[in-house]
Amino acid sequence: MSTTTGDEILQQTTTFLSEILSQSDLRRRILSTLRTKLSPSVQLNIKQLNLAGETLENAITTTNFSVKSSSLRLSEKLLLSYPQNPYSSFLLSLIYTLCERHIDACISLLDLFKTHPSIARSEVAPQVFEEMFLINFVPVLEWYNEERSRILSSLSSISGYESDDNSVVMDSIVSCTTLLSKMNDNQALKLKELERDYEQVLDENCRVFVGYFKEILGNKDGNRVIDRPSVVLEAVHKGDKYEYNQDEKSTSTDFGSENRRSSVLCYFMQPIWTEKGEKSIEIQIRKTKDLSRFPSFFPERVSPRVLTNERSSSRPLKPSPNNKDSGSEPEDNSHSISSSESDAELEVKNVEIMSLHSKKTQSQKQKQPIITESSSFDLFMGDNDSRINEGKHTPPKDFVCPITTHIFSDPVTLETGQTYERKAIQQCNSNQENEQLDIPPLTSTSSDDGTVNELRVAINKLCTSEVLKEAETAVLTIERFWQDLIESGLGSEVEIQNMLSQPPVINGFMEILFSSVNTRVLISTVFLLSELGSRNEDVILTLTRVDTDVECVIALFQKGLFEAVVLIYLLKPSIPVLVQLELVESLLKVVNSNENEFHKMCVKPNTAAVLLLGQIVASGDDGAIFEVVRRVISGKVIECIISSLESEWIEERITVVRILLRCMQEDGKCRNIIADKAELAPVLEILVVANDQDRFEIVQFLSELVKLNRRTFNNQILHIIKDEGTFSTMHTLLVYLQTAETEQLPIVAGLLLQLDLLAEPRKMSIYREEAIDTLISCLKNSDSLSTQIAAAEIILALQGRFTSFGKPLIRAYLLKQAGLDKSYRSTMRKEQLATISGEIQETMEEEEEKAAENWERKMAFVLVSHEFGLIFEGLSEGLKSKYAEICSASFVCATWLVHMLTLLPDTGIKGAARICLLNQFVSIFKSAKDREDKALSMLALSSFFQDPDGLRDIATHMKDIVKGLREFKRSSTVAFEMLKVLSEGSESSADLWNHKELAKQDCSTNGEVLSIVCFKDKIFSGHSDGMIKVWTGKGSVLHLLQEIREHSKAVTSLTVLQSGDTLYSGSHDKTVRGWSINKEMIQCEQVYDVKDHVNNLLVANSISCFIPQGAGIKIHSWSGTSKQLNSSKYVKCMALVNGRLYTGCQDNSIQEIDLATGTLSSIQSGSRKLLGKSSPVHALKVHDELIYSASSSIEGTTLKVFGIAIQIDYQIIYA
Repeated sequence: MSTTTGDEILQQTTTFLSEILSQSDLRRRILSTLRTKLSPSVQLNIKQLNLAGETLENAITTTNFSVKSSSLRLSEKLLLSYPQNPYSSFLLSLIYTLCERHIDACISLLDLFKTHPSIARSEVAPQVFEEMFLINFVPVLEWYNEERSRILSSLSSISGYESDDNSVVMDSIVSCTTLLSKMNDNQALKLKELERDYEQVLDENCRVFVGYFKEILGNKDGNRVIDRPSVVLEAVHKGDKYEYNQDEKSTSTDFGSENRRSSVLCYFMQPIWTEKGEKSIEIQIRKTKDLSRFPSFFPERVSPRVLTNERSSSRPLKPSPNNKDSGSEPEDNSHSISSSESDAELEVKNVEIMSLHSKKTQSQKQKQPIITESSSFDLFMGDNDSRINEGKHTPPKDFVCPITTHIFSDPVTLETGQTYERKAIQQCNSNQENEQLDIPPLTSTSSDDGTVNELRVAINKLCTSEVLKEAETAVLTIERFWQDLIESGLGSEVEIQNMLSQPPVINGFMEILFSSVNTRVLISTVFLLSELGSRNEDVILTLTRVDTDVECVIALFQKGLFEAVVLIYLLKPSIPVLVQLELVESLLKVVNSNENEFHKMCVKPNTAAVLLLGQIVASGDDGAIFEVVRRVISGKVIECIISSLESEWIEERITVVRILLRCMQEDGKCRNIIADKAELAPVLEILVVANDQDRFEIVQFLSELVKLNRRTFNNQILHIIKDEGTFSTMHTLLVYLQTAETEQLPIVAGLLLQLDLLAEPRKMSIYREEAIDTLISCLKNSDSLSTQIAAAEIILALQGRFTSFGKPLIRAYLLKQAGLDKSYRSTMRKEQLATISGEIQETMEEEEEKAAENWERKMAFVLVSHEFGLIFEGLSEGLKSKYAEICSASFVCATWLVHMLTLLPDTGIKGAARICLLNQFVSIFKSAKDREDKALSMLALSSFFQDPDGLRDIATHMKDIVKGLREFKRSSTVAFEMLKVLSEGSESSADLWNHKELAKQDCSTNGEVLSIVCFKDKIFSGHSDGMIKVWTGKGSVLHLLQEIREHSKAVTSLTVLQSGDTLYSGSHDKTVRGWSINKEMIQCEQVYDVKDHVNNLLVANSISCFIPQGAGIKIHSWSGTSKQLNSSKYVKCMALVNGRLYTGCQDNSIQEIDLATGTLSSIQSGSRKLLGKSSPVHALKVHDELIYSASSSIEGTTLKVFGIAIQIDYQIIYA
């Protein structure tokens, strides 16, 4: 066998872990499984592990590298500080894989195989076990096969079974029931011990080879020769130890072949004690055996009367003490039963008994669909309530006699549906002599003895009748008697209850559930079992003793017998099993049904369904929780669940709170429905009586409920919470604040503070003081990371603005204040009230904004005023944290409160904020790479510019701050105002225009934008590829209305007539086009060929003026005539006003031309070139009898303004 290398080990583990990281469903399933394997002591303190898991999930899904890195470090720290367990080892392997520390990831996964090998190979990484471990365990498998064959050698006489020493494992088609039914007690015990030894040997070898693999990984240089360890064969209970040198048989093993490999896998996956319902692996090995050669898989089913008749037989029932050959005994007894049964049927003349064969046939046909469609139910009862042995190697309960509690040696199944050891049931029947059922006498005070006798007869028929119709009638009789008994209140209720609770009677009821197809009878049976189970725990124990009984109840419920949900609830399924049953759809149908449609039960079916849904939600299985939430919201069941808040049963109300809380956490939009439909008074009533865990969920529910996207609604709900409870909600929260766990404190304090602020802030409030003190202490609590994060997030939420999903809007709102309002506008457009329009919407938005501002001011005032700005110390410590979540949340909170200081009355608190936070804001502004973080720190710094001490501290960082502010000055008025303060006027020339960029569009696909003109709400742009675009500029967003290309070359000029109905465009394709302007588009109406390049087009009445390619100005009439003016000048720019054309020329001269007469007047004479450079006039505008010209600064002036003193005399006003 080839030597294993470190690269091969890393490849196997890295491939497996990468697959887990890429498949979220697979990852959640494995983690959920590992959580269920944790010890009770770990389960009590699982919050730290859950936080590590949530942080890891955040790292997997985030795209921000810094957040990902910080999340991974946090998860690693949490797990390393926790005692090692399967869950933490697996999480660490995933964390190291994400960090690309593949050797550490491999070692963590191997640690799982070392500390918990059984879980690792069967639940977590079976493929890793197969590829890395199992190929080394061939000797273990062969040893087990030899031992197993030796034990089963005495069964070689079984019909159809032949021992094959060359096969690794017996074909899977051999039934465990058949084998066990032919074994004696000694053989069954040996097989059980062998199976236990086999598991322990596998575990020990896993640990040995983990050490071997770790040595290989540590041998990085490959300079050491590491020998493969010998396989260990160890029988722990005997203390014997054997070693097998693998190399001696490696040549004959030929493990690489597919047949051999399949044999080993089949052998490994199929122990003798395979639980009922598990799928066996069927792999053909060398030859196929004929199924017809094997005996029946099921015990023989007979009538109890046959066993009674058999008691009188002269044949001895017990074997001779000297004859212990169990291999032959079952066959003899079987023949004896068959012959006895035939004699009994001949002797009994009752017609009902003669229908045995038809009863058996009908029963089997009716029961088969229920059994075959049911799922496995190995661990049904919860940890505390289960009476079932959940040991790892405990044989299935179907193989154990309920009377002797030993494995069957000679099983026989009665018509009642129960399977017993033949000798045990015969002994029980012999003790009863002539009675078919031991029914104790009733001490009822009722005078109607006939009714009691009728009940006794009905019970006997239920348990012994072989006619289905009679048994069904008996059920209806018993139900009617029970109903009358409950209504009349007779004193014999307890005695009758005890009588009906006997196992034979319960088994009779179950036989009805298996066999009957009558809905009325099935409902009555479920009703009686539920009534008895709710009063007597032994009934539940009887039902859960046989898996098929429970599976039958579940199958009936899934097929539409909704009353069965009450019985399922009473069976108290464990949470992992409940999740696996996939009952969500059926449960929601029950919840959505009218309770009047159901039979009156001890627990309302709707209530039982809600309670079971609550158990699934509380399971911690993310996949199951998401499925419940998705179906609750999409299926419109949420209103029915909300109505259960008014239930009289406290447990149901708490469960509904739990379900609705998870719905809001998974899909925040449903909180609007909950807020609108929920009655909170019943919730507030149970706040006082609930235990700490339930009380915290109620507080979480109320806190989530006041995160609506409308401030006025939030205030209304807060008033309801404050005023509608039977007891003072605020006082209850204040008391709870003293006893709550550390991680729960921020949420409780946040809700208490919001309730206190409904009134105007007072000078002193014990509620407010305690709440804020708690938030600050939690913010400073570096020993509990989850508490710090929760406190910072609560302060973020206290600002009072939320999206429709319940997420705080504080960051987007602050960015808007800093000048980066793009994200805020985008968010608010999505959050607009779609159902309300026009003036009503505008009025409501104004009211909402006013309410939000008022709330924000009150909240900020009480936070910063507490202990003279003590909260800034807590935020300062949060900013110093090395964990991104805490640092980011604290940064936004600090920015908000510092910014609010500029809007609140000056009480001297700004000095405390400056001392605690100023240097940290400066550091973030200088070093932040994220533009938004930089903008938020800029907004915070601006608050200190009104403080002389703050300016003095900022002055030391003047150069870096000014450099950063210049990046924002075009888009942020805050940056512009800060620059003005810092520059003290030196920036006035550079920042003459303070305009903020509202929108930007990339038009590079059409070349350069050469011309642009605006008219009303439309913008027209001309492009170098001949394209003309029409835009609308509503608000601060450009929307493209039309693109049209009629020109073949660049569009250099655009102009709109004053009438606004026509657009003219000039192009280098030597044409001028006239366009009609419609509501949302333009259309070309006229094309004028001007036979020259068109630049700087001007249009008046019926003529157009433009600058041609050469010297002068060209005047073109729409009639087709044209002429050239001022041909001695190279014109750069023009302006047309009242029939007069003003031109700015290349030589810096300015002329006026009267288009009516053609006369030319000089406004400014041209100048010669200075230093060989020209000084042209680049722009010319005429407004209010003033002429504005702009030229180069070579002569010392860049802008000149000319005033018209007389009609033709001009003078420079200023330059």
